[in-house]
Amino acid sequence: MSTELTGSRPGGRTERNRVAVLTATLDELAEKGYPGLTVDAVAERSGVHKTTLYRRWGSAEGLVAAALLFGIEHRWEVPDTGSLEGDLSAMNRELTTYFTDPAKSALPLASVASSFQSAKAADSLREYYADRHERGAAMTVRAIARGEVPADTDPVEVMRQAAAPVFYRLFISREPIDFAIADRAARAAVLAAKAGAFAV
Repeated sequence: MSTELTGSRPGGRTERNRVAVLTATLDELAEKGYPGLTVDAVAERSGVHKTTLYRRWGSAEGLVAAALLFGIEHRWEVPDTGSLEGDLSAMNRELTTYFTDPAKSALPLASVASSFQSAKAADSLREYYADRHERGAAMTVRAIARGEVPADTDPVEVMRQAAAPVFYRLFISREPIDFAIADRAARAAVLAAKAGAFAV
């Protein structure tokens, strides 16, 4: 959930304040986690008065829920390497880096953790990944057009199956994860797709 927007946004001061508040919320979430995030801290960090925050977002939970959805507005370049395995490997490597690099991992880890502590955050994270699924479906759509996988292959399920081993190691078994494992998971998903495992 990078805080780099794809471009300038209209709306004047109100929009600038919204971006400042949601960016500050993500920064606070990364630093302190969901339990430590407060409206006062976000107000101080963003420079927007806390009465405005309460009026628009209601609570710290509302801020986190809105901030997680804020990620939908940010750039994500869908991999386009020329093959489905290459695309899924690139996606998995990006995930691996995002969740394990100390310089990047605090926010995504805190975001996932918040979804277990707040129903609103869970809803927002689900919507965030639904957006990523919709965009990432292009990888399999291109593969279908190239004849790599059957025409009835479910593009979103291919993404889920490719990423699942990465998330399993990150959040369930707590085993180490590296690019070799990420690539192997992508390869397995492609082999299953070619065999028709994800037909709709």
